[in-house]
Amino acid sequence: MNSADQLGAIRARIAHTAKIARRDPADVTLIAVSKTQPEEAIRPLLAAGHRDFGENRVQEAQAKWPALRDAFPGVRLHLIGQLQSNKAADAVALADAIHAVDRPSLVTALARAMEAAARRPDCFLQVNIGEEPQKGGCAIADLPALLEQARGADLPVAGLMCIPPAGLEAAPYFALLSKIARDHGVTGLSMGMSDDFETAVMLGATHVRVGSALFGARA
Repeated sequence: MNSADQLGAIRARIAHTAKIARRDPADVTLIAVSKTQPEEAIRPLLAAGHRDFGENRVQEAQAKWPALRDAFPGVRLHLIGQLQSNKAADAVALADAIHAVDRPSLVTALARAMEAAARRPDCFLQVNIGEEPQKGGCAIADLPALLEQARGADLPVAGLMCIPPAGLEAAPYFALLSKIARDHGVTGLSMGMSDDFETAVMLGATHVRVGSALFGARA
């Protein structure tokens, strides 16, 4: 099955799951995670009408996407990897959404960059939902302060993001992120990847980040 066929199959699975959950499938954005993928792998999805793509690294996205955006208007680029504060200006210039805002220094850098560029990409605050020391994301206990800072800095807070611990059932972590979001008046939920996006949709995901299920396993 080629990537365009895979796209149709994944959209159908999202729609089916959303209906079971009594949700509108249109409320779930499928982000095709195109990190490490060459242009020739991405073009079939663009030709099929898909427009939301995810990249991990600013430098890779800068090299790849200007030409693709010229050829396919309407692309929305999501930066989903850890972001260094010194890349904030580049991220603001390039991205339509930034999914890994996880610390006060990055909030400050993004606010400054948005002011300078007069451009305001959506921001998702990343929560370290499994409390894993090796992972990015703010601690659950630190989220209220980070959220207050982001709102005070006038960042466009679109929602929360998480990556559950590998090898464990994802549902409890997605449910926890959903509860935390409700408790803080946040509506967007960036959660769910190739192996668990249907579980995420059942539990309220508004953005799912799917890579290998679309493009095949990365080398």
